[in-house]
Amino acid sequence: MASTQTTSPTPATTRLYDGDGDRLMVASAFADRVTLLPEAPTTIDKGGRVRIMWGQQMLPDLLAGRYRAVICGVNTEDNSHGVIAQLVDLVESSQWTARGVTSYAKMFSESVQIHAAEDKEPYVLKFDLDSILILAILRPKGRDWFTLEDMSRGFKTINRMLAGRKERLPVASVSFLGARSNRLYEDVNAKRPPSFETVLRTMYEAGYRGDVFPAPQMWNLGQVGVFPSYPFPEGLKTMREGGH
Repeated sequence: MASTQTTSPTPATTRLYDGDGDRLMVASAFADRVTLLPEAPTTIDKGGRVRIMWGQQMLPDLLAGRYRAVICGVNTEDNSHGVIAQLVDLVESSQWTARGVTSYAKMFSESVQIHAAEDKEPYVLKFDLDSILILAILRPKGRDWFTLEDMSRGFKTINRMLAGRKERLPVASVSFLGARSNRLYEDVNAKRPPSFETVLRTMYEAGYRGDVFPAPQMWNLGQVGVFPSYPFPEGLKTMREGGH
């Protein structure tokens, strides 16, 4: 009896889009894009992680109720260009205005100068818009920017405010990079912004385990591979040290 030879079927090529979508997307020269690198498969989230929401729009997610709290900055002079101003204007249940937010921050700061002038702990102001809670780190008086030390202390305070409060989760944060109202620099002397990795490390070491939305200008770094969460894989550290 003649033997029969079985031929394994050729695996189908994975497609992302219908029709000619894949070919068209390869040919398209979009200015804003990122190259997302996969994480190693795991079932254990040791120590928690900070998810990085590459390519996602923050305001629509907040307004759609996907988060119960959001972290941003606030100052005593002008918040009209910040995320906080957009939120208080767009959230239907909000009783705040951008001018009211600034006035409250100024009043709080002046009160602190009178009653707790020696207190170096950064203050976090709460603005309850009913559908979402804003946790705003108050920019130090007399400065036009935040430092990494400000951010570290602020996020430690926020971590205590979130501990055991499930009604305040999930939580998202701005990256504080590329801000117009509340810029972030490395320290009071070096007026240069830190790397995104440094910002993530500062948040993580302060205890933060929520989501972070990168600044939109980071979306045009398609030539640089990015990871979807922090801490980054150990392989990155190995490569930086000259390993493979």
